[in-house]
Amino acid sequence: MSKLITIRSIVIVNLHSPREKIWGVLLSINSYGITARGIDINSFQDWTRSVANETDSIGLSTMFIPMMRVEKVTLDESVGPFKSFGEQFQDRVGRSVLEALDVPEDDYHLDL
Repeated sequence: MSKLITIRSIVIVNLHSPREKIWGVLLSINSYGITARGIDINSFQDWTRSVANETDSIGLSTMFIPMMRVEKVTLDESVGPFKSFGEQFQDRVGRSVLEALDVPEDDYHLDL
């Protein structure tokens, strides 16, 4: 059974114009765009290190991304021996991304 991308999923959003990859928690999605709490994927390791060391020098941002910039949304999941970013975070910090970010279960929605 395949996994579905739903609200509160950990995702990677590929953007264009300019090209970027955002890693984070999907908060909402509709025909206008995506709202996510995340960080540029190139800063993931630094952010994980700051949370693990409790320095919190780097934070995630809640962002709205217009649909015209979205190229694709991919579920953050392990592939073979390669762990997902979420699993790497849990290994290093000792708690899940959703716990660390204190993402509520019912504040967000899917509206297509």
